[in-house]
Amino acid sequence: MRINEFFSSFIKIHILHHCLKEEIYGVWMIEELKEHGYKISPGSLYPLLRNLEEKRLIRSRTEQMGKVKRKFYRITPKGKKELTSAKIKLKELIGEILK
Repeated sequence: MRINEFFSSFIKIHILHHCLKEEIYGVWMIEELKEHGYKISPGSLYPLLRNLEEKRLIRSRTEQMGKVKRKFYRITPKGKKELTSAKIKLKELIGEILK
């Protein structure tokens, strides 16, 4: 599946949802999205994460794990607010579409 603007929005909501539940990291998120039918490469995911961080919807911290540095992401208060708003709009849209 090609990641276009439409699916990019779904992926961003999915990322915020998981960042609310727990800290996430890129490789884990790629696998999680794969389980839902999204095939996304690191070259597509990491710019999305960077964009969400620039918008202050998530924040990151870097941890050294042996020879590997891993970036962990967590939702911010602004991100929680945006996610809540998106859920309300999604619920309304899904209700209308599935009538």
